[in-house]
Amino acid sequence: MTERVQVGDLQVAKNLLDFVNNEAIPGTGVDADKFWAEFDRIVHELAPRNKELLARRDAIQEKMDSWNREHKGQKLNMDEYKSFLKEIGYLVEEPGEFKISTSNVDPEIATMAGPQLVVPVMNARFALNAANARWGSLYDALYGTDAISEENGAEKGKGGYNPVRGARVIEWARN
Repeated sequence: MTERVQVGDLQVAKNLLDFVNNEAIPGTGVDADKFWAEFDRIVHELAPRNKELLARRDAIQEKMDSWNREHKGQKLNMDEYKSFLKEIGYLVEEPGEFKISTSNVDPEIATMAGPQLVVPVMNARFALNAANARWGSLYDALYGTDAISEENGAEKGKGGYNPVRGARVIEWARN
């Protein structure tokens, strides 16, 4: 079970608190206590709106599920389906012109297109896959092929991530 720590009015996983305080914040000029106080404030400020949005999502999903049950086995009429999705608020009209600013955003995010994945921080393989998705999957491609020898403990295996193989992949890619 995940150990939690009380931070203001939040229950924070201890490993997340330690990571933020000891690895993410140092060197940024941000005070850890101020960060957590502001994070606590923002979470509680946005919680009611988040609850509304989740309820709306559930209502829309129920309408979609119902529509699909009622039309099961029928040939899809795309115009009818699109009209239905607009009616329930799933599809909306395209907005007018707008601009997005990328000031104070790392160049890798601001100027390089790529998928952004959110994964559990405690699962190394998921985190590796997320990094690979962002950076073109070179490491993942190498990990899964015979370009890297399986000798001396670097087997691909079926039991998840092999750190010896992972180290060889990184070494190969960097050289």
